Amino acid sequence: MTGAVDPRIAIGLGAFAAVCLVYVFVLPLMGGERRAAQRLKTMTLPAGNAQVRVAGVSRRDQVAKTLSEIDAKAKGTTKVTLDLKIARAGLPWSVKTFWMISGGIGLVLAILLLMITENPLVALGGAFVGAFGLPQYMLRTLRVRRIAKFTAELPNAVDVVVRGIRTGIPVGDCFRMVSREAEEPVRSEFRTIIETQALGLSLAESVSRLYERVPVPEVNFFAIVISIQQQSGGNLSEALNNLSRVLRERRKMAGKVQAMSMEAKASASIIAALPFGVAGITTLTSPDYISLLWTTDIGKIALVGSALWMGAGIFTIKKMIAFDF
Repeated sequence: MTGAVDPRIAIGLGAFAAVCLVYVFVLPLMGGERRAAQRLKTMTLPAGNAQVRVAGVSRRDQVAKTLSEIDAKAKGTTKVTLDLKIARAGLPWSVKTFWMISGGIGLVLAILLLMITENPLVALGGAFVGAFGLPQYMLRTLRVRRIAKFTAELPNAVDVVVRGIRTGIPVGDCFRMVSREAEEPVRSEFRTIIETQALGLSLAESVSRLYERVPVPEVNFFAIVISIQQQSGGNLSEALNNLSRVLRERRKMAGKVQAMSMEAKASASIIAALPFGVAGITTLTSPDYISLLWTTDIGKIALVGSALWMGAGIFTIKKMIAFDF
């Protein structure tokens, strides 16, 4: 019949296709010749190159193991306690002292509001804000300022350690020089490192605890460099010198970003303050007109809705102009 395919041709094509499939997929899995060629290539390498390669692989394995251990410790960090918050703020208070001061602030604010408004509910709200809100805000503000000072002074401290190591001074003595001569809060933090070493901890463990008190990437970089050098060896002065350069470049980049974003921040501040300014001016010029917002039900609903939308807008603008490093 016209157009029919000879069965022998079909069988031959099928066998050829099967041989091709075996050659493409099965032989690489067996890989006897390939593995033999690889072993032959390895055996023909000079002994010095093989030793260098093995040393390089061992070095990379040690560094990778150290980084994984540091990452595991960072992920397993315990919950931030009030004692740790006080330490991050740089205050020499105990938890009991903090709560006593917070209670005093809340009591004073409650008495003042009660004398002004003669409303117990307002006084109770003031006591809550004074005892829990203002002290926590104070801790956060002090922590941010202290961390900013620390990150600004840390490159100088690292440079002191680098120069000391290059002149033959031990690392511990370099840290002691920083704890005596550096600016606060770097001086007190390095003094804490020296004290924890005196208690029996290693240098790597003492520096890793520094990240708990100053939780910024710069301190994490410093702890990683010290930990890798303590566990796998290497040129510590060169590593710290590179770290100092990276820290300065990060600070320079942060300054550039801050300068370039000042226009956006100023615009956001004006936009956020504009409704309040207009409301204040309208209250002074036309009090009967704007008083409809809090004297009528529709005005109250509009006021609450406007406040919610305004809060969402301010939060969105803040997220848009906030840059993390």
